[in-house]
Amino acid sequence: MAWIYHYASPLGDMTMASDGEALVSLCFDGQKHFSTALPSGAVEGRLPVFNMTSRWLDIYFSGNEPDFMPPLKMQGTDFRQAVWKILLDIPYGKTITYGEIAARLVRERGLKAMSAQAVGGAVGHNPISIIVPCHRVIGAAGKMVGYGGGLDRKIALLEMEEIKER
Repeated sequence: MAWIYHYASPLGDMTMASDGEALVSLCFDGQKHFSTALPSGAVEGRLPVFNMTSRWLDIYFSGNEPDFMPPLKMQGTDFRQAVWKILLDIPYGKTITYGEIAARLVRERGLKAMSAQAVGGAVGHNPISIIVPCHRVIGAAGKMVGYGGGLDRKIALLEMEEIKER
């Protein structure tokens, strides 16, 4: 069974989804890929994972770095999983470029090349916004590009973490 819960963030309403044990989705309402990130037939309810996720978000939106992680279960291809794992490694208050992620995948997987655009596609399908910090991924030379929740939210999230241009 799938469950959903709504959270009112300072940047707009969010919906989280769970399989009953782990967080499977966290999106700003109406963001790009919002409808595909939420399980069909989900029932609204209050679960321990939603309480933990809400507490994580409360800490984050108060300007602090949470020191715990709610249980996550992200469904995607092996490639997307590899990219999302790298997103989880981006420290609070830091950024990384799509090209840097591509270069890391090349090293880790022994590939000859990897396009930043392919990485961008995987980042763009991250089902768990903010907690899996896709907002910390920027374009070459510090350019603000791409964010399913909108560039205004991406900039606000980076400013909240006091991330200035590189």
